[in-house]
Amino acid sequence: MSTLDLTRSQWWVLNFLYFNEGINQSDFAVLLDIEKAPLSRLLYRMEKKGWIERLNDKNDKRIKNLFLSNKIKPLIIDMRDMANLTRQQALSGLSEKEQITLRENLKKIKQTLSNQEF
Repeated sequence: MSTLDLTRSQWWVLNFLYFNEGINQSDFAVLLDIEKAPLSRLLYRMEKKGWIERLNDKNDKRIKNLFLSNKIKPLIIDMRDMANLTRQQALSGLSEKEQITLRENLKKIKQTLSNQEF
């Protein structure tokens, strides 16, 4: 992914957008659990690279709907395959039960952190 000059945050956005194309920018911020302003800056940079498109909603021109560009779509599958391979390698030393426990514990940690005020 470094050959694309792709940051972890950008990969995260592209991956979520792959499954939620057409979502509006505000709802996407909620989905990602990120503030609107930092997300907007990130999306702006990604739009400049030609990876995403922010199109006006047909019913409300103030709303921006998000789409993957035709330039990035073919690469998403390759990137997802690379991520899955890396995940498999990282978890290869754990039993299926340990992997399930790990996922459950990570979900608990994420939920706990989401509920914290910093």
